[in-house]
Amino acid sequence: MSGEHTLSVDIYKYLCQKIGSEDEVKIRRLTYIIDDLGIPSTTATQITSGSKGEGLQLKGSDLDLMSIDPSFKVYESESDFFPQSCKCILLLRKTEDTHPCFTQLHLVNNHDLTGDHGKRIKNSFLGRKFSSELYRINCMENMPNIDGMPKIHGPCISTTTENMDLAWCLKCDKWISQAKQWIIRSRTTWPPLDLISKIISCGVLLVPIGYKGSSNEILQWRISFSVGEKCLIFAFNHIQLLCYALLKIMIKEIVEKHTDLKSLLCSYFVKTLMFWISEESDPSMWRPDKIIPCFMACLKRLIYCVEYSTLLHYFIPENNLFYLRFDFDKKDKMISILKNLFEKGIYCFAQSETLFDIITLHFKVTDSSLRRIVESQHEIMRYKCLFTHRPLTLLYYFLHYSSTKMSKSIFFVMLSSAHQNDPQILQDLPRSKTKHKYYKYKRDLSHLLIGTNSDAVAGWLVLASFFYVHEHYLLSLDIVNYALRKCTSEKIYPWQTLFKSTPGIFLFVETNRTLYNIKSNNSQVSSFHQNSPISPQELQLNVFEKLFIFIQ
Repeated sequence: MSGEHTLSVDIYKYLCQKIGSEDEVKIRRLTYIIDDLGIPSTTATQITSGSKGEGLQLKGSDLDLMSIDPSFKVYESESDFFPQSCKCILLLRKTEDTHPCFTQLHLVNNHDLTGDHGKRIKNSFLGRKFSSELYRINCMENMPNIDGMPKIHGPCISTTTENMDLAWCLKCDKWISQAKQWIIRSRTTWPPLDLISKIISCGVLLVPIGYKGSSNEILQWRISFSVGEKCLIFAFNHIQLLCYALLKIMIKEIVEKHTDLKSLLCSYFVKTLMFWISEESDPSMWRPDKIIPCFMACLKRLIYCVEYSTLLHYFIPENNLFYLRFDFDKKDKMISILKNLFEKGIYCFAQSETLFDIITLHFKVTDSSLRRIVESQHEIMRYKCLFTHRPLTLLYYFLHYSSTKMSKSIFFVMLSSAHQNDPQILQDLPRSKTKHKYYKYKRDLSHLLIGTNSDAVAGWLVLASFFYVHEHYLLSLDIVNYALRKCTSEKIYPWQTLFKSTPGIFLFVETNRTLYNIKSNNSQVSSFHQNSPISPQELQLNVFEKLFIFIQ
């Protein structure tokens, strides 16, 4: 094997540890898919999109969710209508006077809004035209306050901390005419015919944002191929995915250090670029011993696209994503930076936060893939919007729809977490019924014992708290001491590195941080629920605040 091929293989191994192996990526994807399935279909259909939904856990990436509003059905022509068993509002797409990839939505001729559709829907119409701007505003006003007051961020509703973006969208079940050329155009072997058929069957989504600067912007909706794009990303082999991740890291952690260039190149552009390259290239080129030339080819194509202000939409090429995107000075600066990075080659990532040690290829030869998989899963479960409120629904889907070894391992961790949560749900007990209290005590204890399998320490701390509340102080102390012995530095996850040198302090903080998180709306998943009957009264916010200030 040549020196270049050997280096490529070493870089590949390094990236698998830094960004994720194939199994880690599969675990992440499967976990989010199961979470999406846990949303009742009568409420909405949830789709986790963005980096996390694609199986990447990159620094600074937020959680992107799309919710399909079940109140509407969108059609391209009246000939597509069929009798509806549900009380959906039927909308017709109108593409006259709209930019490619955008459309207007009109009420069908025989439909009115005199029925009981609610203010959120009625107030979103201007006459018979459905306003994307009004719909977005009304959706935001009906959202609960998560991490503070929500705000509008493009087509999405974002949390104040900007760690989650939610886009309410509508669905058109049939593939649209503007994208029919994509089905039949000439290509190598990617994507394969079966994948094309699957993407067509998914239809398209419509997100509430119009073409910027258009005279009827507030009435336009953007046509989104998010579901199809997610299928295409899932069809990438691991080399393609790593090249995609490298481009995202380059833009986020190197290019955007120049604040005047921030947001000029976004993840969607990188994704589109990768689709075109994958479609036009020989699939045999994407292999570990060629990862460096593969990435350099991707970067060279990006430079070309910026230089000529041309990046065509993958499904509707009439839409040039780079049209009027850059002014002269910023474009010149962007090209200069990208060319400089190209000259440095793969080692340009030494400037990034994620891959700062790429020159030394610092990675652990003995690093356990299983450890990274479990670590990755627990990091996903830190998001409080996942799992906390619907463990039984999620477990149902795991039991009925997942049969692989990988899904069973996820099921085991989630089952343990669900058992940890159950005793914390307040229940009304018959007054002065000692027998009922005894049965609840035994049942809660059995749940918490199973819950100790959720991870190395947290489950035991919850169990210790349970015994403390029930005044079994010596037993509680024994369990805390046992947890202390287990809480060694190698069992602390990367986001807990602050405490690696002082696991005792970490243990105390881990026990107490829940109350702090609840009162400060911190985004991390807590060990205890609010008003949990197994949380000691002594865990007061001021105690933890003082410790937190001391640690900082």
